[in-house]
Amino acid sequence: MTLPVLENVTKSARHTTFYLSCGPAGATPIIFVHGWPELSISWRHQLPVFAGLGFHAIAPDMRGYGRSTVHPRNADYTQAEIVADMIELLDHLGEEKAIWVGHDWGSPVVWGIAQHHPERCHAVASLCVPYIPDGFAPETIIPLADRSIYPEDQLPAAQWDYMLFYRENFAAAHQGFEANVRNSVKAMFRAGGPAGKGQPAGTAFVRANNGWFGAGQGAPDLPRDETVLTEEDEHRYTAALTRNGFFGPDSWYVNGETNMAFAAKAPARRLGMPVLFVHAAYDYVCETLDSRLAEPMRSHCDNLTEATVASGHWMAQEKPREVNAALARWLAGQIPGLWLKD
Repeated sequence: MTLPVLENVTKSARHTTFYLSCGPAGATPIIFVHGWPELSISWRHQLPVFAGLGFHAIAPDMRGYGRSTVHPRNADYTQAEIVADMIELLDHLGEEKAIWVGHDWGSPVVWGIAQHHPERCHAVASLCVPYIPDGFAPETIIPLADRSIYPEDQLPAAQWDYMLFYRENFAAAHQGFEANVRNSVKAMFRAGGPAGKGQPAGTAFVRANNGWFGAGQGAPDLPRDETVLTEEDEHRYTAALTRNGFFGPDSWYVNGETNMAFAAKAPARRLGMPVLFVHAAYDYVCETLDSRLAEPMRSHCDNLTEATVASGHWMAQEKPREVNAALARWLAGQIPGLWLKD
């Protein structure tokens, strides 16, 4: 029997978080943190599975997304604020600790929780984005680029060029996505494959093209990739992003200096709790198998497990069985006593 997925809201003076939950409230919480430009439903394939394994599975709409607060300033989207949102959510659940699972921009959030609040972590897992102890920002990740694919004299910012476009042309960036939100959703949520290996990612040319889709252009009208999104999923993403716009989601990209300062003040740069990192074999932006992007993580985690899934960037949606299996194997091996809580 599949357990029901429930809708919930928690409010504080500083922020409102909408979240989905599945499973018994007294069980060990496993909190799934989505990235850009997603929603709590990005974890729709994980929530009932891990609830069925005996966890209290939680997936919030992150700050700026869905039914959570959309704050008005770029500076409202620093990692310090977002980590605080998640600690408030854990407090609301009445729990001291959780298993934290992040993807894309959700990964720096769970890494930030591990750095600043290790006492609130049973374990931490990340899909696609490895732990960067100095903070996830262009200044910390561009030096780790694969220069055999991105020659420094031609593509100095490598595949991270798009992050600098947000900084330099923020209004153009979010207006480009808003020109046709449905087309943007269909263009972004696509499966990966081996054909792109060894080739520069399209994100390396965003500034040269004066936009994700060209100067003043919206996304092309591509067919929906049904290996990632159903028609219902497409409608739900489109509705939320149309209602809220891309200002909040895109603001996560423009606080690099503040986020690095936040990481510098972390009490725990080395992570002692169990850590899982899942590589996406066909993610050519967060490319971690051939580049040096995962090296800082390997030298700053005491108990690191690595796995690889043959998927593109949206692995929890593209290859949910493989992702769920990797998470379940790791949990069974590292923290078997937490599967069912008395």
